[in-house]
Amino acid sequence: MAPKRPAGGGGALPGPVPVEPPAPARPDPAELYAALDLGTNSCRMLIAQPKGSQFHVVDSFSKSVQLGAGLERSGRLSRASMARTVQALKICKRKLVKHDVRRMRLVATEACRRATNAGEFMSYIRNETGLALEIIEPEEEARLAVVSCAPLVSTKTEQLLVVDIGGGSTELVWIDMTQVPRHDRPRAIMRLHSGFKPTESPFAHAKVVDWISVPLGVATLRDQFHDVDDDAARYALMSWFFEEKLIDFSPYEQIQQKEGFQIIGTSGTVTTVAASHLGLKRYDRNKVDGLRMTSDQIEKVIRDYLALGPAGRRADPRIGRDRHALIMSGAAILQALLRVWPTDRLSVADRGLREGLLYAQMSRDGVLEDGAY
Repeated sequence: MAPKRPAGGGGALPGPVPVEPPAPARPDPAELYAALDLGTNSCRMLIAQPKGSQFHVVDSFSKSVQLGAGLERSGRLSRASMARTVQALKICKRKLVKHDVRRMRLVATEACRRATNAGEFMSYIRNETGLALEIIEPEEEARLAVVSCAPLVSTKTEQLLVVDIGGGSTELVWIDMTQVPRHDRPRAIMRLHSGFKPTESPFAHAKVVDWISVPLGVATLRDQFHDVDDDAARYALMSWFFEEKLIDFSPYEQIQQKEGFQIIGTSGTVTTVAASHLGLKRYDRNKVDGLRMTSDQIEKVIRDYLALGPAGRRADPRIGRDRHALIMSGAAILQALLRVWPTDRLSVADRGLREGLLYAQMSRDGVLEDGAY
């Protein structure tokens, strides 16, 4: 049957109603910033533009490259791991060119700090991709991880511990905010991008009591105990071994009141534990970032991981293919931290070095607005 014509004459039938929204305008390249983090296990990049007091992600990339594979034994980056990494970096380069990004920081961390052939690798990257990566020191890595977590800092927090569990190292930063007005505490964390030691400023500053970079992350800790066959025994050994490395951290035995104390954990380990707690078979950043978990909830997830065993963890969709081999070493680090600093709440941060690099660049350029983070 032919469609009816509209009343009122023999005009043409109305055209189809558009169902797709118009394509968003292409971002002005002058507003774009990029941050690339080449770690021991992964290569990650964000391209973003400032938006109010935060930023809007335009494009992203994340790939497990296992750059540090074999580094514990040989002290060198292997040819295979370097080749995998360069292939990932070529994809990053294509994205940077596509968006015509002009402001960027591209950094490498623990694996490149430790490898005796890191200089050769940086030259290889430049020759193959045209990208110039810089190997940053542990203090800057810790500082940028802290800055990335500023939006998650509670105005009620007086003592803050930020923990960044990486592939090759773990950074811990203890911050005293008792001298900072409550409403200014997240912004005080953001201002640490310029350094852990306070500079001349009209603003009350967050005091960094101590920080430490432990040369053990999810990949390097796993490699230390790869020869222990028993799953539960390997987990226990990893946890106690990591705790021994915290002895020189000055707040190690400091007793803290639970009121006003906050731990923020930023890493794939913490977000995976959170996703498992929520029962997410498909990861959802909006549900994970900013979630608060109790130590009992974290302990339950870790017990479930141990009960599953290696084969069960490999098949568990909540853990994911890239994470199953590393989750128990990460969980061992997390449990050691909660033994030393028990807390009713741990804030989960799906953010880290890349976000810190973006915030630092944008803060330096004055393109972020004042306001709630």
